[in-house]
Amino acid sequence: MFCPECGSTDKEMVGEICIDCFLKDFQMIELPKRIEVQICSHCNSKLEEGKWSDEFIPEEEIIYRALERNIKIADEVSNEIINLEIDQIKGTLASCFVEVAGEVHGVRIEETHDCEVKIQKTVCPTCSKIQSGYYETVVQFRADKREIKPEEYAKADEVVERTLIKQSSSDKLAYCPQIAKLKEGYDYYIGSFKSGKKVAENLKEEFGGIIKESPRLISEDKSTGKGLYRIWISVRIPEFEVNDFIKFENKIMQVTSIGKNSVVAIDIEADKKHNIPMKNMEDIELLKKADEIETTTIISKSPSIIQILDPSDYSAVDLEMKDEFADYNIGDEINLIKIDNYIYLLS
Repeated sequence: MFCPECGSTDKEMVGEICIDCFLKDFQMIELPKRIEVQICSHCNSKLEEGKWSDEFIPEEEIIYRALERNIKIADEVSNEIINLEIDQIKGTLASCFVEVAGEVHGVRIEETHDCEVKIQKTVCPTCSKIQSGYYETVVQFRADKREIKPEEYAKADEVVERTLIKQSSSDKLAYCPQIAKLKEGYDYYIGSFKSGKKVAENLKEEFGGIIKESPRLISEDKSTGKGLYRIWISVRIPEFEVNDFIKFENKIMQVTSIGKNSVVAIDIEADKKHNIPMKNMEDIELLKKADEIETTTIISKSPSIIQILDPSDYSAVDLEMKDEFADYNIGDEINLIKIDNYIYLLS
């Protein structure tokens, strides 16, 4: 066979032409003369293959990766070695060259290609949301049948801030663009539902209470027809506090601690500790606040009776002697709480 381009009859043929004529116009790789890379000017995340990546990568590595993604190697090439070089960077434009060595039909050849990589500074969707004050969740901090105290608000602010700082390592929308300070409580606007839920859980762990979620339709995605929702999460902390007096299952108790999942209280008649599940919070009745505890004086005692003065009218009242009052003496002061006109002595 002879090559129709050069007339040679003694060379390897590639298709209908000889190897020399084939290699004359052959390119081992295809590479655009200009590549554009989008990088967020706020968080340095980059757009790769239609997706934003949060992984932090130095600018030079971003350029190298852009070159690698855009190189297309011809099927005829084998044993290729590719060398990427950045010649210079001026502002947002990098001048690069790519050296390629490989075998094509048994012939070792080399190529060099020039390329410019343009780094475009833009704003990623997440940072755009942050700038616009975007939020997915509202965490409502409320108290059951009472006003929230200033120190409770301060503690809640600390819990929210601490939670969002921890969440921010894995969630860019772990932020609070707004706090609405209402008469009934604070509303914390949280960027993502995931972090908002974590905030609510940590508030419950700090104060106890009940969490309820309520999704609300805000708009509709025109492309899919699906509804877009925001989630309101209510954290309702108990009406009672530590040292308050409550009634549960007909037992009168004094609260000793309030946890994430239960209330610990002491039966003031039987002196027995009880763990009440927090899910039963609505069945717990507040009887007296801790600041309603009164002090009186012991005026008489016997093995079975302890006599005190009723602080409301200074009349003498006989009460059953209990072991915890055995060491008290006449004239000592003792704490009491009056519930339903009955006096309970407190050790």
